[in-house]
Amino acid sequence: PSETYAKKRPRYPKEWFSMLASLTAGHHRAWDAGCGSGQASVSIAEHYDGVVATDVSEGQLRHAIAHPKVRYLHSPEDLTEDELVALVGGEGSLDLVIVATAIHWFDVPLFYAVVNRVLRKPGGVLAVWGYNYDIHPFGDKLHGTLYPAMRPYMDPRTRLAMERYRELPFPFEPVGVGREGEPADVDMEAEMTLEDLAGFVMTGSVATTAREKGVD
Repeated sequence: PSETYAKKRPRYPKEWFSMLASLTAGHHRAWDAGCGSGQASVSIAEHYDGVVATDVSEGQLRHAIAHPKVRYLHSPEDLTEDELVALVGGEGSLDLVIVATAIHWFDVPLFYAVVNRVLRKPGGVLAVWGYNYDIHPFGDKLHGTLYPAMRPYMDPRTRLAMERYRELPFPFEPVGVGREGEPADVDMEAEMTLEDLAGFVMTGSVATTAREKGVD
């Protein structure tokens, strides 16, 4: 599943990462938290001297995209705040922290406590985003059909992402791209065949949970 995930997840647009980089005062070091297989890690690495990319899944990290400026690190769920701060570089060491379609799995208060310690002040930025599932008239219709069938296998945390993080606490000063309760919409264009769309759905946590319960 980790290998399939790496192949099937859509790539975020380059312009998104250029915009994020324009918001930070420095461009020395960034952290991709919950990096998965590294799609966002390698993209943001084009704008920073180095990127530390962490994930709780060793399987995802084994299939992560190699890049000379990205260092992938395993971050077990039982790490303490101090241990996670040390893992990603220490107090005030980061210009940018990104979370791409992953924060709904986090211990959010713990993560925010770490972010407050590791971001440079002033000038550091935390950027959190996820997929918008309003993708295309046909895709929207398909998603509307699948959603009721998916719901019984949906972790409550997944609903936070499905609702575009509108209910996500975000106690940070806005930098001009969305704010707490009002996430910004950014277009992400990608050509997908029906097979691609099916592959995208099948790499999600809902499909994984369904398979674990014997449902295809």
